[in-house]
Amino acid sequence: MKVAKSIAGVTALVLLAVAAARPIAQTGGVQAEVLKDLANNRETMLKIADAMPEEKFLFKATAAERTYGEQIMHVAGGNVSLFTLLGAKVAAPTINQKATAKADVLKALAESYDFGIAVVKEQNDQSLLQTVEGPKFLGASSRLRVVNFAIAHAAAGQ
Repeated sequence: MKVAKSIAGVTALVLLAVAAARPIAQTGGVQAEVLKDLANNRETMLKIADAMPEEKFLFKATAAERTYGEQIMHVAGGNVSLFTLLGAKVAAPTINQKATAKADVLKALAESYDFGIAVVKEQNDQSLLQTVEGPKFLGASSRLRVVNFAIAHAAAGQ
């Protein structure tokens, strides 16, 4: 047991030393990182939503909760609302918040992310750090904070 712990400790130290010795890769800046995170979030959410059989889109665990489809539509609507706050030339998609068919829900979700990606592409590292008036619960926030909230909102399923 002691030998295994020692080997694990030495291995961890070697890995840290190797990682520290490597030059830090250029990421392309804040905008590039945000676009990467947003694209990953889009892909994950679409896979999750698509994996649910259509007949389960009306499922709700309790009467007080949203259905599965309503929850996905909540994310889509939230994306559009949040990304609209950033100010952009690209027009926001029209999302039918009452959509229940799987194909319509997936289309709305994809369009909401495509809109968000287009909005972030209009920004640069400096403009992402500028303050905009966020929703009441966020208040004045940097564009970056609003984007991060949109990603977290989808991941948390609020």
